[in-house]
Amino acid sequence: MATTTPTGLLRKKRNFKALQLPATSAETTPSGLLLRSQLHSGPGCASALSTTLADLNANSNTSETKPNKRFGNLQNDDFRNLEELGTGNGGSVIKVEHLPTGVIMAKKIVLIDAKPAVRKQILRELHIMHDCDSPYIVSSYGAYLTEPNICICMEFMDKLSFDGVYKRNGPIDIRVVGKVAFRVLEGLRYLYDVHRIIHRDIKPSNILLNSAGEIKLCDFGVSGELINSIANTFVGTSIYMSPERIQGGDYSVKSDIWSLGITLIELAHGRFPFNDSDSDDEDDVMEDSLRPPTITPDSPFSRRRSRGVSLHGSLMTMSIIELMHQIVKEPAPRLMAIGPDGVRRFPIEAEEFVDACLDKEPEKRGMPGGLAQFKWIEMSKNDPIDLKAWAATT
Repeated sequence: MATTTPTGLLRKKRNFKALQLPATSAETTPSGLLLRSQLHSGPGCASALSTTLADLNANSNTSETKPNKRFGNLQNDDFRNLEELGTGNGGSVIKVEHLPTGVIMAKKIVLIDAKPAVRKQILRELHIMHDCDSPYIVSSYGAYLTEPNICICMEFMDKLSFDGVYKRNGPIDIRVVGKVAFRVLEGLRYLYDVHRIIHRDIKPSNILLNSAGEIKLCDFGVSGELINSIANTFVGTSIYMSPERIQGGDYSVKSDIWSLGITLIELAHGRFPFNDSDSDDEDDVMEDSLRPPTITPDSPFSRRRSRGVSLHGSLMTMSIIELMHQIVKEPAPRLMAIGPDGVRRFPIEAEEFVDACLDKEPEKRGMPGGLAQFKWIEMSKNDPIDLKAWAATT
């Protein structure tokens, strides 16, 4: 049966029964991925957090050569709010000045009045962030408790996220996208090989840029667990989810690889590859699906769409269920090296790498170590492009 859409196009009703979405929010931990401490939940969560924060701040690195140098026992009076950077998906982020040192930070405020599983995840991230020491991961300066919130202080990346970069400037130069691929891959390798953890929420808004041209991953752990899901059916839902996760399979590092592939296409094309949404937030996708698209010649939507690729040539914004159906049942999107006009747009090596990231069968999908050997990654690693100069143009 078909129905008429607001634009007059026919939309065929689909049978979504083949989708086996997870029925609970229980966290699945792949074999060998262990929590870094004994985690607590329930009424004693606040005291457990307080103890954890005191330990983390007391043990902060004192080296002046590393970003996470010691700031002592952080507290609210130590900070002056400068600017709100964003809200949603589990809290808010504020640009702040640490008054005793003058260091500019990003302070993430997370409500801890949440389910036990989320409280556990907050504790888990604190330990992981404190232990991380990688040029590809945003540094943690420490955290403190201010009821009912926990405040996590992180390195401030002044150019913010790649989500904002491409939405302001359109598709990103493929050489820069190559640098993103290399650095995100190195970040994933570090998290997995050193800490035996997976990121769980790779997307453009979790890849940050600063004026020095550095590209770093953020928001593993807490943000992924606090993302609002559709009807609260399952935790950590994202429109970047791999087919196996949508069908209820365990999360693995290969799920992160799928999300990386989707992200790279989005940055190179200047639009999300599955539908006409301008946002990487599933709540916005749902909201957009409830109203007909408004397209004008001078609208940002129209401008970005003209530079991108629309699968099946559709102008319709999908519902989240339709999107999940497409991810599971239809061919994966591709970074087409040769455009419909026969003109080469991207290196064939980039197309091959993204194809390896987006294999629908996780058993055949690449692992971070193997993908690092691809020619495009080697090319991008050695590319002399001046990222600092490029960042100045964003």
